[in-house]
Amino acid sequence: MDLPSFTILTAWCAALCWFDLRHRRLPNALTGYGAAAVLGYALGTTRFTVAVAGGVVLAAAYLSVHLYAPAALGAGDVKLAAVLGAVAAMHGARVWTWSALLAPVVTAAVGVALLFARHTDRTVPHGPAMCLATLVALVTMPP
Repeated sequence: MDLPSFTILTAWCAALCWFDLRHRRLPNALTGYGAAAVLGYALGTTRFTVAVAGGVVLAAAYLSVHLYAPAALGAGDVKLAAVLGAVAAMHGARVWTWSALLAPVVTAAVGVALLFARHTDRTVPHGPAMCLATLVALVTMPP
């Protein structure tokens, strides 16, 4: 991923993380515009089909969790999974796999840390972990 695209993705993720941490939700406007931008970017590459497939597969996994336990994972997380799944898939199967696996691990680790710290609010928004996992995978995994 080129530096300007990565910078825009990072800024978008930062806005989503701030909103999710502050309001415990991911706004449709941010996820929707992000999806449009990612699909537009993918159209300009040879990886459009891969991006759509990666987004659909990750969103389907998140949707199944959301339908089983709606309080555990919100619909915004499902939409964000579609976008970040598309971004990760455009950069290869390793990036997609690591970003998909790292996000729940980060959220679980934060949850366990809150338990040990006896923090009263034990809910952990998952959006920041999804963004962090994708950005880390993009930076650390070779193309």
